[in-house]
Amino acid sequence: MLHHLGRAAAFLILTSLPAWAEDVTITTARGEVTLPANPATLAVMDIAAIDTLAALGVVPQGVPDKLYVPYLADRAGEATVIGTLFEPDLEALAGLDPDLIIAGGRSASQVEALSQVAPTIDMTIWEDVVGQGRDRIAAYGTLFGKEEQAAQLIAALDAKLAETAAAVAGKGNALILQTNGPKISAYGAGSRFGWIHTALGLPEAHENLNPETHGDSVSFEFIAEVNPDWLIVIDRAAAIGEPASAADTLDNPLVAGTTAGQKGQIVYLSPAPIYIAGGGYTSMMTTLDELLAAFSR
Repeated sequence: MLHHLGRAAAFLILTSLPAWAEDVTITTARGEVTLPANPATLAVMDIAAIDTLAALGVVPQGVPDKLYVPYLADRAGEATVIGTLFEPDLEALAGLDPDLIIAGGRSASQVEALSQVAPTIDMTIWEDVVGQGRDRIAAYGTLFGKEEQAAQLIAALDAKLAETAAAVAGKGNALILQTNGPKISAYGAGSRFGWIHTALGLPEAHENLNPETHGDSVSFEFIAEVNPDWLIVIDRAAAIGEPASAADTLDNPLVAGTTAGQKGQIVYLSPAPIYIAGGGYTSMMTTLDELLAAFSR
């Protein structure tokens, strides 16, 4: 599992960076790393990282072929394609000759291979999405000399978290569902989407769901039995650019009969930000804005 990776494996080849760059120490998914600040040519394999860097005004020179998230679309046209979310194009990376590569999430398993091309850090966001998301904002602020902007982003995030937590307080429990065509999975606290429960104090409609990547496969009967006050839905198909299908999948009498269905409390989140760029600054703010609007009605 990504969060079990050791602190010692930073996979940095610092000697290839410019000797005159000031060294800074930042927190990565594999521990603290000291490296030269302000890398001139930057390749980023992780969408959450591209998201947060964009919020800080940092533009990578290399990105994956598909970014999926609408508000990052302009980044794709400005940069060299360096592979997919999962597989780097080592030839393209070598041609770009980056000073630093940022990997994470879906590309975390490629850190060793990437480090043969250029210094590479793993900025995966996994278990503590909000806490690690804050850490990444601060780290990028330090790395790129944008500490003040990073502090402002963190303050805005914390304010939005507090505002949304106040809105959900006393409004009942929730069940988080991900649809993938006709398939349905449920996610609880400790899962990739579990920060919606833990960071906002939103009670789980059903506890002890599988915290692993793909959640628990569930049926309409399960949803009816749990009878959540709220359903929070992520459409994986739509997140990866396929036709949206979550509303059709959940158009079922058993779902309609739940408290959530009866009260019109089924919230369809913008799927790409939370599914593809989870933990990125704008991703989290987008999700929080949508939850705030739903629970404030």
